Amino acid sequence: MSELLPFPSDWNSALVLVPHPDDPEYGVAAAVAKWTTSGKTVRYVLACRGEAGIEGMRPEQAGPLREGEQRRSAAIVGVGDVSFWDFPDSDIRNTTELRAKIAEAITDLAPDVVVTIYSGPEWEPGAPNQRDHIEFSNAVADAYDSLSDPPRWLFENGPEVTHAEVIDTRCFERAVASLAAHDVYLSVLDPDSPVIEQAHKQVDMATSPRPEFNGRRTVEFILKRSRNGQRSI
Repeated sequence: MSELLPFPSDWNSALVLVPHPDDPEYGVAAAVAKWTTSGKTVRYVLACRGEAGIEGMRPEQAGPLREGEQRRSAAIVGVGDVSFWDFPDSDIRNTTELRAKIAEAITDLAPDVVVTIYSGPEWEPGAPNQRDHIEFSNAVADAYDSLSDPPRWLFENGPEVTHAEVIDTRCFERAVASLAAHDVYLSVLDPDSPVIEQAHKQVDMATSPRPEFNGRRTVEFILKRSRNGQRSI
């Protein structure tokens, strides 16, 4: 395994591309809180509105509710620019239409860094990844490859780590509050556990201390592409 590197710091703008509401909060919100605090611009673009994500709730009710939760959640970590597309929740595919939409967003917003969700089959042994995640993140990589002038880096958030962003207690706490802003979603997902406890547990798992960084908490990333041609193994 190669040396674990610090996440790059010499950039100004990032585009976080994910399929669903709450995807940033389960993964990169603590890093986003650090980035926005340091003056970097971060934008979120989501492929769907999460309309199929709340059991027992009709899509026409769940979609707007989850959109509102996502906007409130993003604001907690300093993200005010949140866009939603209308690809079907739970049926997102790596299609020509999706790749074109992603390429258009990257070209229009011209970020230095693109961050997306993990594309691998399992987060860990026995913990399969969602098909929407896999299809979407592969579409992001394909769209990146189609660009004549791509951003400097494309990262996924997940295992098989190549880079890590060190975060402090304040970033951790903001990430917990950001995930807890998905109040209705989490309340239905696990009605027996308080929302804040669910959020704390998830962010705790997503920001495990790393011995390579003197036991400090980090958000973990996989370098998938860079403009100079480097790719993950």
